[in-house]
Parts: sequence; C-alpha cells; structure tokens
Amino acid sequence: MPDERPPGLESEDRLRRLSRFAALSPELVITRVPITHPDALRLIDEVQEFYVERYGSPDTAPIEPAHFEDPQGQYFLGYLDGRAVASGAWRRSTVSAFGTEATAEIKRMYVAPSAQRRGLGRRMLAHVEATAGAAGVEALVLETGEKQPEAIALYTSSGYQPIPGYGYYCGYELSRCFGRRL
Repeated sequence: MPDERPPGLESEDRLRRLSRFAALSPELVITRVPITHPDALRLIDEVQEFYVERYGSPDTAPIEPAHFEDPQGQYFLGYLDGRAVASGAWRRSTVSAFGTEATAEIKRMYVAPSAQRRGLGRRMLAHVEATAGAAGVEALVLETGEKQPEAIALYTSSGYQPIPGYGYYCGYELSRCFGRRL
C-alpha cells in the first residue's frame, strides 16, 4: 500500500522525535542565529584552530553568510549553561545525490572540546537534519577529513554513506564525503 501521508509529515515526525530526544538533555539549547553572530564567529575561529592542528592549515572552502539565511540555509548554535559550545548548519546544494536534486550540504559541525563526548554532536546533527527536511531538503551531503575519525564515526553511525567528492572538495586527498537521504 502506498504511503498516504501528506507531504512534509515525515519532517514533522522527525521534529517530534528530535523534541523527545532534546528532553533527555534539556541543558543543551539549540538556537538559530546568523553565521555572523559573535558566538558563531568564536566557534568558527575554534574549529579553524582545530583544522590547523590536524591538517596544518585552516579550511579554505568558500563560505558566504547569505548561504545560511532563508531560503538558502540555516545556522545553529548549541548552548550549555548560556555558553555556545556547538554549531551546525546546512545550505542548499547543487549536488545530485540519492536520486534527488533537493539536496543541502551540512557545514560547520563542531563541538568545543570542553563539551565533547556528551552526545551534543549527535543532537546537533539530528537538529540540522530535521530543519533541513522541514525546509524540503530530501538528501544531505557533507565533507569531513580523514584526520577526523570521530566525525566519520558520527556520520556513519547516523546512516551516512560515502559519496564521491563534489564541488570544492573534488580531488582533495584528505577529504571524505558522505551523504544520506532524509
């Protein structure tokens, strides 16, 4: 029997599940902000320092603030006790993946070292997925690096599958690209 749910119901179901998950750890508050917000800029600086430590240089992929404003995308911060400790975002993409062109790219996934190993990255990923799905995105793609095994483990354990390099990341030896249909 065909699925007779109205369009968008799956995304609403995902948001309800996300809300139940959030209740398990109410101290993390995820808030949508502009990528130019001072807390966002601080976390971006932190992740860039992390890239320098792991790879010897910062991430130079082009980022335009307008890509994270409706309807192109959204940027989020996760706060613990009033301090931004996690970030995640999505922006619409031209990559065709998993049989659809309604795709978005996950960007700026990061959890500050002081807040790691608490499931906050998984919570932020679930939020990014749910909000992208609610905006009509059917598949997500992302790039991480081979020197980030913790990120690769998060994505693969969340159902992401390896995909060919795309756009800016084509041909980068250290890049690992993944995707998932929502």
